[in-house]
Amino acid sequence: MEAPKSASCLFALVDCNNFYASCERLFQLELRGKPVVVLSNNDGCVIARSNEAKALGIVMGDPWHLRRKDFEKWGVIVRSSNYTLYGDISGRVMRTLSNFTPELEIYSIDEAFLNLAGFADPEEHSRVMRATVLQWTGIPVSVGIAPTKVLAKVANRLSKKDPASGGVMMLADEAAQTAALAKIELTDVWGIATRMAARLNELGIRTPLELRAADPKKVRSSFGVVMERMVYELRGVSCLSLEEHSPDRQNIMASRSFGRPVEDLDEMREAVAAYMSRAAEKMRRQGLVTAAITVFVNTNRFRVEDAQYYGTQTVRLPVATADTAKLIRAADQGLRRIWRPGFSYKKAGVMCLDLHRADTLQNSLFHQPDDPGRVELMRLMDGLNKRFGRGKVHFAATGTKQEWKLRAEHMSARYTTNLKELLRV
Repeated sequence: MEAPKSASCLFALVDCNNFYASCERLFQLELRGKPVVVLSNNDGCVIARSNEAKALGIVMGDPWHLRRKDFEKWGVIVRSSNYTLYGDISGRVMRTLSNFTPELEIYSIDEAFLNLAGFADPEEHSRVMRATVLQWTGIPVSVGIAPTKVLAKVANRLSKKDPASGGVMMLADEAAQTAALAKIELTDVWGIATRMAARLNELGIRTPLELRAADPKKVRSSFGVVMERMVYELRGVSCLSLEEHSPDRQNIMASRSFGRPVEDLDEMREAVAAYMSRAAEKMRRQGLVTAAITVFVNTNRFRVEDAQYYGTQTVRLPVATADTAKLIRAADQGLRRIWRPGFSYKKAGVMCLDLHRADTLQNSLFHQPDDPGRVELMRLMDGLNKRFGRGKVHFAATGTKQEWKLRAEHMSARYTTNLKELLRV
């Protein structure tokens, strides 16, 4: 690629501080100032930490069952992941941010890029934005501002480490960018993991400043166009634009680890049906249908004393659909093909492939599309579950007891989405 022309770009990366832990503290004031950790699905390992927990040396991925006694000794507050709450709070944060920019890219549940080009004082604008997000949602955020996305990430990272920044850092000129890059490691740069850093080290590139100074053509010949763009981004030349509209999904997956090993086929059928129902709900919400599904099951690879097995099966559908009943039947068909008795299964899941927009799907010459009555039935079911809570209306195939479900022994309430769990004062 030719060297890109430097454009009048100015990106702000807004990142929610310790997002999951901050959400837990919103409605539980007794957690403020105390070490808080949030566990992964099935209460497996640490996926979020408050600053107080970080100060204790707790790291991401710490297994709960191995660190439990330490956490109890240190007074660490433990919470199971509550994605319903986190998703709702994330939506509130993003809607608040949209008031401060004409262009917004939601990058993840707790991060967004904004276009601040044209604002008279981007740094002051960001400070007002940061204060407004805190006032309207209760979530603290950090803001990094720079002429490229990669540098905005660097600025955001440093804003969290420098109390004097007040949570906002702007890298407007080359001098500021050079000083910032001198403070971080190569693996701190967005998109450079340990393995890539090792390959760069072999070429004599050991710091972000050395990567910035590298010959873009040589970098491309060794690592491809993505790393070449990285060099330009570090130089303050924007190669990555905002994506205001998310690209169409290539697949939709629903998968979970079990709360205990599953060895019974009927239990596994319930679990797969439940996951298929969830995936179908996601598809309908996005106006999609699927022409193929994949079912998979696997044992626990960490239990080396157990016999190991991984099975997967893809099932093509006559006509693309989002009808839960049809998809459950197809998933059950796939499961029966891969089921092997005598194993202790740890996880199962389904994936919807070959997705299409429901409103642009062409009719098949040999197969009838979904009956309008069935489409309306699915819409009504989704509406009832949205109003009264997920799973209130469900297919019998998903079971009632669902004893295989993952553990969530430390789950907080869904304060913002469930009337029965509203905070009482």
